[in-house]
Amino acid sequence: MSKEENRFLKFLKKKNIEVSAKRYGIDALSAMAQGLFASLLIGTIISTIGEQAGIQFLVDIGGYAKAAAGPAMACAIGYALQSPPLVLFSLIAVGGSANALGGAGGPLAVLVIAIVASECGKLVSKETKIDIIVTPAVTIIVGVLLSMWWAPGIGAAASALGNAIMWATELQPFLMGIIVSVIVGVALTLPISSAAICAALSLTGLAGGAAVAGCCAQMIGFAFMSFRENKWGGLFAQGIGTSMLQMGNIVRNPKIWIPPIVVSAITGPIATCLFHMEMNGAAIASGMGTCGLVGQIGVYTGWVSDISAGVKTAITAGDWAGLLLICFVIPAILTPLIALPMRKAGWIKENDLKLDL
Repeated sequence: MSKEENRFLKFLKKKNIEVSAKRYGIDALSAMAQGLFASLLIGTIISTIGEQAGIQFLVDIGGYAKAAAGPAMACAIGYALQSPPLVLFSLIAVGGSANALGGAGGPLAVLVIAIVASECGKLVSKETKIDIIVTPAVTIIVGVLLSMWWAPGIGAAASALGNAIMWATELQPFLMGIIVSVIVGVALTLPISSAAICAALSLTGLAGGAAVAGCCAQMIGFAFMSFRENKWGGLFAQGIGTSMLQMGNIVRNPKIWIPPIVVSAITGPIATCLFHMEMNGAAIASGMGTCGLVGQIGVYTGWVSDISAGVKTAITAGDWAGLLLICFVIPAILTPLIALPMRKAGWIKENDLKLDL
């Protein structure tokens, strides 16, 4: 390594710039999902409650929260990248421009552009005597210019991929129901953000319903399969928290992942073929499963939106039955049953599913 390369690497370390899959693909992506949750998703929930209850101020509050989605995502990403304050606050403008110009694929545009703008801002941070001007100027100019240049293309590509997945699910609901359910469910348990992936691809409709099914299979499946080890604390921590808690145990014994994955392959096509369950709420809810019951609230808000648009006449008993069976009943029953012979065969041993709660 030359002296120049060594000096540059030291400079990057000094600026806390770490070019890695973990920082950009896990930390930033997961943070983006939190920013999206704290704006678009919670705003959708609040405004839906307001619409159903006839409370206008809740509708207004929800509208303002949804409008802040771009800035919220960008700030969350900057926080995950450990940006200094002036860079972090400047990302508000960057997120707003990237999300607006990215269209339906706005979240992916925000992710890419906020990462670049944040790292550029960090490069110049506190390097001049007029840092209060230079740092925000560099961050905003780089971010907004990239938004004008990249965001439409990134948004169009993400939207096209999401539309292709949704089209394929409509065309082949059984096969795609399995594929989408398993992949999104696995992403939920991995230390990446299934919610951010669904949001970035604008994954709704029948494919969104399959994604919800896969996430619920993981969360409710692990919660009930590990009840003998983790009792009620584990049931709630995984069932309405996250199945990611089992990631350490999965690394030690990957076989414990088999039952929830098998169940997701079962509930996915049941959702798409039997109950035709669709996620027509916020796309981020497709990747949330039973976390705070966000997935179910998203399906419900989709029903409400469809009724308002005249696409759906009413919410039926069959709708509720499908939601309960796919999201709760089937995973709660099937996952422990599939795990039972695996326990007897020694594939899953005592305390393999134990959590430190």
